[in-house]
Amino acid sequence: MAPCLSFFFLFLFAFSAIPADSLPTFFPGAAYQSLIKQAKISKPKLPFKTHYFPQTLDHFTFQPKSSKLFYQKYLINSDYWRKGAPIFVYTGNEGNIEWFAANTGFMLDIAPKFKALLVFIEHRFYGKSMPFGKDSYQSAKTLGYLNSQQALADFAVLITSLKQNLSSEASPVVVFGGSYGGTWFRLKYPHIAIGALASSAPILQFDKLIPWSSFYDAVSQDFKDVSLNCYQVIKGSWAELEAMSTQKQALAELSKTFRTCKSLHSTASARDWLWTAFVYTAMVNYPTKADFMKPLPAYPVQKMCKIIDKIPSGATKLSRAFAAASLYYNYSRSENCFKIEHEVDGHGLHGWDWQTCTEMVMPMTCSKESMFPPSGFDYEEFAEQCQMKYGVSPRPHWITTEFGGERIQKVLKRFGSNIIFSNGMQDPWSRGGVLKNISSSIIALVTEKGAHHVDFRSATKKDPKWLIQLRKQEVEIIQKWLNEYYADL
Repeated sequence: MAPCLSFFFLFLFAFSAIPADSLPTFFPGAAYQSLIKQAKISKPKLPFKTHYFPQTLDHFTFQPKSSKLFYQKYLINSDYWRKGAPIFVYTGNEGNIEWFAANTGFMLDIAPKFKALLVFIEHRFYGKSMPFGKDSYQSAKTLGYLNSQQALADFAVLITSLKQNLSSEASPVVVFGGSYGGTWFRLKYPHIAIGALASSAPILQFDKLIPWSSFYDAVSQDFKDVSLNCYQVIKGSWAELEAMSTQKQALAELSKTFRTCKSLHSTASARDWLWTAFVYTAMVNYPTKADFMKPLPAYPVQKMCKIIDKIPSGATKLSRAFAAASLYYNYSRSENCFKIEHEVDGHGLHGWDWQTCTEMVMPMTCSKESMFPPSGFDYEEFAEQCQMKYGVSPRPHWITTEFGGERIQKVLKRFGSNIIFSNGMQDPWSRGGVLKNISSSIIALVTEKGAHHVDFRSATKKDPKWLIQLRKQEVEIIQKWLNEYYADL
C-alpha cells in the first residue's frame, strides 16, 4: 500500500483550492494530482493474468448492506510456481495495481529462485476495485468503507480463498508492501503471512512519533547535499513568487515565465507546481533512469541542481527554479507548454484525499532549515477543510491506537517477527520509517543513497553495488524465513 506504499509508499496535487499558507499533502506510495478528471494513459504490457475476486464490502459489521459484494482486481503470475511453493503477495497501494506491478520488478526477478506464485492485489476504492462503481466517491456514505482495516481484511480474505482454490493451503505467504500494507498486514494477520518486506513504509509518520518537519527537512537536505547554491536558489524563489502576487499583470507575466498552456488564475498554482516537482524528484532520486512518477534520468536531483548552477546568477531565482522543475515535467521534451492548473490524475489516486481526512493524518511543517517557506500545522483548519469537503472529522490518534508506533522498538521486539524495514535516506519518507534493527528477525536495512522503494525496482546492469547488496540481503532473509517454515512442517 502507498505509495506508497510505497506507503506507501503513500502521499497528492494541484493545489489551487488550498489556502496559500497550507502545505500540499503527499502520498507515500506515489504522486497525485487532486482533480476529478482522470487521464488516459498507456497501460504497460505485464506478464500477469487479471482476475476479479468477489469481495465483501464490510468485514466488521453485520448490517444488511455489509454483505454486499464488489469485484476486487488482482494480478497473477504462475510461470515459475509449483504447488507448495511460496506465494509472494504485493499488498496494493493507493492507486491502480498495474502501475505498481510495472514498478515492482524485484518480485519477478526473484520468482524463479523461489518458484514463487506472484499475486498483486488492488487496494479497495482504487483502480478498478470500486465497491459502488462510478458512485464510489459520491459521499461519505460510500467512502466510509475506505480505510486501512477494511483493506487489510480484503487481502486476508483473498489470500485465504486463493490458497484454498489452488489446493495449496500449506504454501507460505510473504507479503511485499511499498506502503503501510506490508508491515501492518504482518502484524494483524501473522497466521496468514509468515513475513513481510516493507519498503519505504513511513509507519511512524503519524501523531507525534517524529518531528513534523522531518519530511521537508529531508527533501531540503537532498538538494543541499548536491549543491548549496541550488538549495539557496530554491529557498529564495518562494519570496520572489510571493512578491508577484501583489503586482498587477503578475499572472500574465508568471504564465509567460512558466510557459503555461492557459493563463494562470493564481500564483498558488505555480507554487504548488514547483513544490510538487522538488518533492517527487527527491523521492525518486534513483541511481538509474526510471519512469515511475514521470520519465526521469538517473539521479534527477543532481540533474536539477546542475540546471540551476549553470544558469548565470543574473537570472531571477524563480526563473532558475522553474528551469529545474521543468526537468520533472518535461524530461522527455514532449511538452510544448505546461498544464499547471489542468493536470490530471493518471493513476486513479484521488481516494487518498479521503484517507488523509479520516485516519491517515500526517502532520507536516516546514522548519527554518527547509528550502520551503516556514509553516506550521493547524489541526483545526485542517479539520474544517475535511468537514467542508466530506462532512467528516479526522481522527489524528487513530493510527497509533490501531497499529501502534509509540516505543516501537520495545513493543515490536516483544510480539513481532519476520519483518524487513527497507529505507533509503534520499527518500523523505525514510524519516518516518524504522531505521534500526528491533530484533534478530525484525531487520532495518538502510542505504544512504536509496530512494523511494528503489529495492522493488527491476534489476539493471547499471545498478550500483550498494543496491545489488541490498537486494541480496533481502533475498537471504526471505530464504531464511522459508527454510524455518518448511523445517517446522
